[in-house]
This record gives sequence, C-alpha cells and structure tokens, in this order.
Amino acid sequence: MLLKMENRLKLLVFDADDTLWECQKYFDLAEREYCRILSDYLGADDVSDSLFKTEVANMPLLGYGVKAFTLSLIENAVSVSKGKLPADKVKAIIDIGKSLLKLDAQPLPGVVDTLAAIRKLDRFRMVVFTKGEIQDQENKYKRSGLEPFFDDFVVVSDKTPAKYQKLCRDNECVISEMLMVGNSFKSDIAPVLQLGGNGAFIPHNMWRHEKVETYDHERLKVLSRFNELYGLFSFF
Repeated sequence: MLLKMENRLKLLVFDADDTLWECQKYFDLAEREYCRILSDYLGADDVSDSLFKTEVANMPLLGYGVKAFTLSLIENAVSVSKGKLPADKVKAIIDIGKSLLKLDAQPLPGVVDTLAAIRKLDRFRMVVFTKGEIQDQENKYKRSGLEPFFDDFVVVSDKTPAKYQKLCRDNECVISEMLMVGNSFKSDIAPVLQLGGNGAFIPHNMWRHEKVETYDHERLKVLSRFNELYGLFSFF
C-alpha cells in the first residue's frame, strides 16, 4: 500500500496548475467574459461548446497553455461571428488572453507548509512536472515563491508515458520509485499507474478535457486536501 512505500520512494513529482496554485477558475472566468463579448451572436452554452471543439482541434498544432487558448478564442470568435467580428471585440478577446499571463500563482491552501515539511525530511528528490507553454509556466513558478522547495522544474508539451519515463531516467530512478501528485486523473495519475508508478490524486478544478472516469488502485491514494500529503509518509 502507498502508506508503506516511503522506504523505496525516491522521487516526488508535482503537477503545477490547480495542484500547487489556482489556475482553472481564472480560465473559467475568462470564458464567461468571452461569452459575454460574443452574446450578440450566440448564447453562452453554444459559444462555450464551439470554443471547446476549436481548442481540441487545435491541440495537435498549438498544444496547451494561454497562448494556444487565446488563438482558439480568436479563431472561434471569427467563426461564431461569421467573419464579422469588429476590431474592438478582437482587442477585448486579446486582452482576456493577456490577463491570464499575469496570474499571481498564489499557492493553494496547505501547499507551502506541506512542501516545507516534506523538504525537511531530506528523503526525496522533488520536481515540478507540468505541461503548457514554457515561458508562462516558468513565470508562474517564479511568482509562486515555491522554487526553494524543488530540485527541478520541467515543462513538457504533454504528459505522455514516454515523458514520464524520461523524467525518471533524468532523476536516476525507476517508475516504481516515483510518486506523482496532481489534480488531473487523466494527465497526472493514470499514465503513472499504468507504467507501475504511484499516484496521489487531489481533485480540484479541472478543464473538461481533463475529466475522465477514475478508478481505485493499490498504488493510488485520493486526498481531499494538499496538506494530507505529508501523512502518506507516516513520519510522525
């Protein structure tokens, strides 16, 4: 069981957005404002559905992150307005995207104290492993103030099994010696469990593209709050 795995864990890996700091709620607010801007053309639900389809179609080319999101906002708006989107609305949509590049990345409750406590154990290598656009993610990481707790910060275009395997090689461990901590079962947990690693799932705000059916697993622990993480190691 995961509670007894502390003697062979070497690498603790943490997702960033909505695991260490709030993110999705700001995208939700941005989308709400976007729907308001386009309310002359379609209802909010139809705008959101159309935007989601545009984002998914753009993923192979644009990947994830604010810049990809902003391009999808503009592309979808042109489509929704049938090419009649006025310049002032284009500017308003661009401003929405830019606002998401300035998030304060304030750590979620319990994150700072828990990371500090785990770091003091001096038992594990600790790495942030996140997907998205590198400059945006690096800027949030710096603004978060969490750099002192980690040995490395890694940004990838997507969290594939191959990327997890490379992460382990780069940190000189095997997948069974890694624990992945994250809020997305699809990206953070399932690939690691399938490879033979361990997961700590902390459900939090998720984009609908990340929502999948979850399942129980002997190497998985589901937590309700970030500060429950320290208790997994039974070092009291």
